[in-house]
Amino acid sequence: MTEAAPPRPDDEQNKARVRRQYGALPFRMDPQLEILLLTSRETRRWVIPKGWPMKGLKPRQSAAREALEEAGVTGKTGNKALGSYSYMKLLKSGRTVPCMVKVFALQVRDQLETWREQDQRELQWFTPEAAAEAVQEPELAAIIRSFAAARAEKARKAAAKAAAVAINS
Repeated sequence: MTEAAPPRPDDEQNKARVRRQYGALPFRMDPQLEILLLTSRETRRWVIPKGWPMKGLKPRQSAAREALEEAGVTGKTGNKALGSYSYMKLLKSGRTVPCMVKVFALQVRDQLETWREQDQRELQWFTPEAAAEAVQEPELAAIIRSFAAARAEKARKAAAKAAAVAINS
């Protein structure tokens, strides 16, 4: 009986490296907070617009470009990422690679009638809780819930401030 050879130091390097992507979390107030999700082209799962870094663009600009191409939405992108989540990307070759997606909020100002990938995807506006339930990645669901909680707290503080101003007027 032969023993297995000990792992070589370069075996770790042979594993698939984690690839970086940038994604947008499109949202609107209508009048309550809503999150836009779209279906992926291959698996038809509910996802956010995301993609590879684009030369010459900052991460948040890459995220905004993906939102335009994949969902036909434009708007104001946050400067700071909301967080990151990981998933396994299915490549055209049939291979899967691990990806880490940095997510930026995108306040939707315009939803176009026609856009690049409109025939390849479905779009749907969700309540934050329904959006968190619809996505398969637990880390993305947590980002959606955290974002919704932060927006609710911001709205509560703004309402309290407005009430205090009204009382003092």
